[in-house]
Amino acid sequence: MKKNPFFWLVALVGLILDQVTKYWVVQSFDTLGQTLAIWPGVFHFTYVINTGAAFSFFTGGASWLRWLSLGVSLGLMSLAWWGGRMKLTEQLGYGFILAGALGNGIDRFLFGYVVDFLDFRLIQFPVFNLADILINLGILFLLFASFSPSSFPKVRK
Repeated sequence: MKKNPFFWLVALVGLILDQVTKYWVVQSFDTLGQTLAIWPGVFHFTYVINTGAAFSFFTGGASWLRWLSLGVSLGLMSLAWWGGRMKLTEQLGYGFILAGALGNGIDRFLFGYVVDFLDFRLIQFPVFNLADILINLGILFLLFASFSPSSFPKVRK
């Protein structure tokens, strides 16, 4: 853990926040589809479940998606534990992806579905959750890491 501390910190904090927000939704909303307008017509909390992947692709595919989440999670933890020291942007990127993969993976293993609740109605975007945001943040950090000047080999003159 000393080698890539921000990876572990981001993964743990992200996982906790994801699970706490989903727990709050399940405890606060009585029925599926119930909504709470934060900014009417723009942003709501809406309690839905998703048995598929992002944007409801592969609906009903929770059985194999749980194993995919587990595989990705184990792979990322192995990389951080046994791999080399990562740049900060890589630690953050992989840590965010691990938090999201574990958060949705736990839901799939325990319940067979993922709890979604973030509902941007202004742009008619599919309802999603914090784990989805974390995965996308991780991808952005990894893209940034891969395109940063230190990622390119130096050209000798």
